[in-house]
Amino acid sequence: MFRIVTLNLNGIRSAADKGWLDWAAQTGADCMGVQELKAVPDQIEGRLDRVAGMDGHFHCAARKGYSGVGLYTRKAPSAVVTGFDPDEFDAEGRWVETRWDTRRRKFSVVSCYFPSGSSGEDRQAAKYRFLDKVYPHLMRLKRGREFVLVGDINIAHQPIDLKNWRANQKNSGFLPEERAWLTRLLTEGGLVDVFRTLNPNPEQYTWWSNRGQAWAKNVGWRLDYQLATPGIAARARRESIYLDQRFSDHAPLTIDYDFEL
Repeated sequence: MFRIVTLNLNGIRSAADKGWLDWAAQTGADCMGVQELKAVPDQIEGRLDRVAGMDGHFHCAARKGYSGVGLYTRKAPSAVVTGFDPDEFDAEGRWVETRWDTRRRKFSVVSCYFPSGSSGEDRQAAKYRFLDKVYPHLMRLKRGREFVLVGDINIAHQPIDLKNWRANQKNSGFLPEERAWLTRLLTEGGLVDVFRTLNPNPEQYTWWSNRGQAWAKNVGWRLDYQLATPGIAARARRESIYLDQRFSDHAPLTIDYDFEL
């Protein structure tokens, strides 16, 4: 089995202080994607660049305390790719990809952090630009290799994916244009929402607002995904969302795949 975990840390140092490192040591992950590091390289090196016996590969934002993604891998990759859009989004640290290329298979795991548009019109416009740019990049990647993209997509796809869907139809994260983009990715684009192939049940959330009593009342959103090419998705066997501890405002999503590198 190949176990992949994804978690938006909302600050890698904060999550470490809340017990994430001890939990990670017990997960048995082969690969762990993390998002929203909110750290620069010298704040990671020597303390957080190796976790649970896995080596870390990072794409940090140019701005301190903002964004950033990482991938921890048990088996050394044959290549690491950081960024996909040098014109705008690479400075925000939103894409790190580890590649394993053998005679049998070309395979990647990507940790990606999609922008949020909730802070205003400018950031919503940036989110749409990101979606416009990342879609063709994913299609190019898919033509050459199998992959699993893990991360905080910042889109709840269907009404089942958030508690109060009627009240959120005009809010970023559940806008018709965002949902249509994800529908296109999962139909015309040929990628698979792996969690939903294994778990069709309601109230399967990975993020809760810090406002009010969202966590206590389970007023959540499913914003964290594992999106895979069909051949890899067909090998998914088990999923779980870890709720026993809180390391950030997101919960870890784990999926086991029946294959080995």
